[in-house]
Amino acid sequence: MNTGESYDGRNAYGAYSGYSGTGPAVSQPPYVAGMTQSPPEGMAAMPAEGMAGIPATGAPPAVPPAGGSHRSRRQYPAEIFELTNSQTVPMTPPPVSEPSYVMARTPTLSPYPEVTPNTLATQMGNVNLGPDPNASMMPASDLVSIDLYNQTPDVSELYAPPPPINLPLTYSATQAETSNCPPKYMRTSLKAIPNTNSLLKKSKLPFAIVLRPYTSLLEEDDPVPVVSDTIISRCRRCRMYINPFSIFIDNGHRYRCNSCGIVNEVPQSYDWDSFRNIQRDRWQRPELNYAVVDFLAPQEYMVRPPQPLIYVFLIDVSFISISSGMVATATRTILESLDRIPNKEGRTQVAFIGVDSSLHFFSIAPGAEEASQMVVSDLEDPFLPRNQDLLLNLRECRQGIENLLSKFNTMFASTRDSSNALGPALKAAEQLIENIGGKISCFVSSLPNVGYGKLSLREDPKILGTNRESNLLHHQDTFYKSFAVECSTNQISVDMFLFSSQYQDVATLSCLPRYTAGKTQFYYRWNAARSEDALKFASELSDYLSSEIALEAVMRVRGSSGIRMSSFYGNFFNRSSDLCAFPSFPRDQCYVIEAVIEDTITRPFASFQAAILHTTASGERRIRVVTLSLPVTNSLTELYASADQSAIMHILTMRATEKALSSNLSDARDGITNKLVEILEVYKKNLAGQNTGAALPLQISTNLKLLPLLCLGLIKHTGFRKSSHIPSDLRSIALCNLSTLPTSLLTRYVYPTLYSLHDMPLEAGTVGDDGVILPPALNLTSAIMQSFGLYLLDTHFQQFLYIGKDAVPQLAMDAFGVSSIADLKAGRFSLPILDNPLNTRIHAIISKLRSLDKGTTIQPSLYLVRGDGDPQLRSWFFSHFVEDRSDAAPSYLQFLQLLKEKVRD
Repeated sequence: MNTGESYDGRNAYGAYSGYSGTGPAVSQPPYVAGMTQSPPEGMAAMPAEGMAGIPATGAPPAVPPAGGSHRSRRQYPAEIFELTNSQTVPMTPPPVSEPSYVMARTPTLSPYPEVTPNTLATQMGNVNLGPDPNASMMPASDLVSIDLYNQTPDVSELYAPPPPINLPLTYSATQAETSNCPPKYMRTSLKAIPNTNSLLKKSKLPFAIVLRPYTSLLEEDDPVPVVSDTIISRCRRCRMYINPFSIFIDNGHRYRCNSCGIVNEVPQSYDWDSFRNIQRDRWQRPELNYAVVDFLAPQEYMVRPPQPLIYVFLIDVSFISISSGMVATATRTILESLDRIPNKEGRTQVAFIGVDSSLHFFSIAPGAEEASQMVVSDLEDPFLPRNQDLLLNLRECRQGIENLLSKFNTMFASTRDSSNALGPALKAAEQLIENIGGKISCFVSSLPNVGYGKLSLREDPKILGTNRESNLLHHQDTFYKSFAVECSTNQISVDMFLFSSQYQDVATLSCLPRYTAGKTQFYYRWNAARSEDALKFASELSDYLSSEIALEAVMRVRGSSGIRMSSFYGNFFNRSSDLCAFPSFPRDQCYVIEAVIEDTITRPFASFQAAILHTTASGERRIRVVTLSLPVTNSLTELYASADQSAIMHILTMRATEKALSSNLSDARDGITNKLVEILEVYKKNLAGQNTGAALPLQISTNLKLLPLLCLGLIKHTGFRKSSHIPSDLRSIALCNLSTLPTSLLTRYVYPTLYSLHDMPLEAGTVGDDGVILPPALNLTSAIMQSFGLYLLDTHFQQFLYIGKDAVPQLAMDAFGVSSIADLKAGRFSLPILDNPLNTRIHAIISKLRSLDKGTTIQPSLYLVRGDGDPQLRSWFFSHFVEDRSDAAPSYLQFLQLLKEKVRD
């Protein structure tokens, strides 16, 4: 809440009306009241400004200290922590709780309690055997209409929980609160399922699942219960795994599948604990109490023995990569992250290939301290120079690997080779691991220009913003897509780390991760001489290497009888109509699966279940099973009352991204608008109030009231908006991000979060019951901006600190330690650590925003924007203001007017 003690005309940051900076002097600004000068215990701080940079060809600069990230286990190079002044190292950030809109983590089940032997009949007497056929559904949510015209969007509700699932607990076998799936794992666009296809078509609402099987980079950050006895019961018809909504009959000896309704036998050993040789209480089994579980898979789920985790590091060592500091930063970070790479069983292997106009291989015999370099110059038919010692066991060859990485940059420091034979290097890497599988991690700073897969410089500023621009978003060489499909077959995923000083053709190179379940990260105009650039890359690479891995994975999503999965979106390869292949399953990505209703659904509820069969880095074969059950309805009113605006936005994003990549940007934008118009038309015709005149010009239900705002944010996003000033690489990477982000992060990416820091409430930036308290979020319109203010904008990939041109010296001093904003250098920025409450609170807020999601490797770049500074930087900052009019897109109110004109009676 606002305490009233804000920086208005009567405080230390301005005079009464003109904000000339001549206001009454006070010893402490109002926000200091009740606070000490030192940071609260455990409060986070950002990296200090002025960290040691890195020479263009030298060792990498620093990775941010722990205060810059929530991942306290990260270890960084020692050189990275050197400060150029006597500032103290930031304190360790506090353990920050998840915001209230995030479902509580599923706790790990305690060990099974010892129970005295009893009969199954006695157990069955204490449990629900299925829904009472005469039981009525819980009341549906009321449908309340609002007038979009007469209500300012409340952006604080963007992260509110989705509409509730009105399904009684009595429909689950154990009636456990954890029986149904939390939305952070799986959510649907509709929280009630239409019983017929005609009702779904009439509603015009998208019907899809948004799936995020893993919500953290490390399993220990979000553990799920494990079924460790390898007893797996599945429906013999539809193959759905037994789950909390399975219905037991015949005194518990059989169960009815909640998907297809067929009766199945319960395994004979289902109630026996073979580890302790005692009878087990069935109702304590994880799969009957939890919607998200991991099954340890028996031998029959293995096509071959579990393979070791392998990383092939393919590093561009051309002149531009060396001179930018990329090679030095990458190899130093890999060196310092060796202990973080998953290697519990000591089986992990690595390989290194340098690429310029030739291919450079490195061999290390077990126990040897030095590597041998072998050069292959034949790019037409690349080959492996030897059959052994190219794949290096991380434990047995540790000393040699460390020595190689320490000298790697020096080996190529004097190069003048500007060629990049990426295609032949990829083929060689595939040959190296094609019989095992693994990950190829590519670090590329120059356009591939020799050998097969070479690319041309096709960027043409004259076609940006025209219909011909879409050609730049399509891949220009079929080699990369064909190679990616081949890699997927061989259980190889490819990750691309792209560094730009010129055109990189992200559209073509991103084909590799797209079809191999990999990731693309793009560092625009990156140079290690800027410490902020190197800090960001080193941090993200370190987290990438430490992330737990699921190998040789396949995913299948099933629905109840009458429901069929029709379209799949995300980074993977579709082996068949419903089987998605993942050589390695990423933990920081999300997937959307659209569904259709083929037959009338006659049961009171229906279920979805995702199953991901995979191998852990330690060699365990597991199946992660995620189950969600929803009520069935025949009411259009209940359907709209159950609609999830964030999930619908996610589906429209995936559709638009696919349209942009297969057709053109104009069709992508039109698809978003047309679907929104259809929804508004249905609502106006069937559900809106009787008064549809001037007093109620544009109505929608309250649970969908922010959907038009989110759609406008999509249309204005870098990935879709019409502009002649967006380089095709930036547009391509935006489309990559839009197609992989989980819903909570996608929302922030589409509609960034804006905070006012100069007048935030006293409690903002301090530690509360749920961690650091954030200021209220503001609408993205320049109308609320004050020329004397200080603001923070968070897009997930960037954070901007904007200080107005009329800010008084005291604000500049407290926030940045300078006497005037004229002393501030705009651009990429490290917030200094100062001994005053405002600076400490800003650090805490920035750290909190970076810690909201434990399932991402992204460390946002921080930029300082001055109200009287660089026009291009200011233009970039204000381009995120969705509710303002821009050159080629309407303001929010104008957008509503356009929608009203399109909506037919």
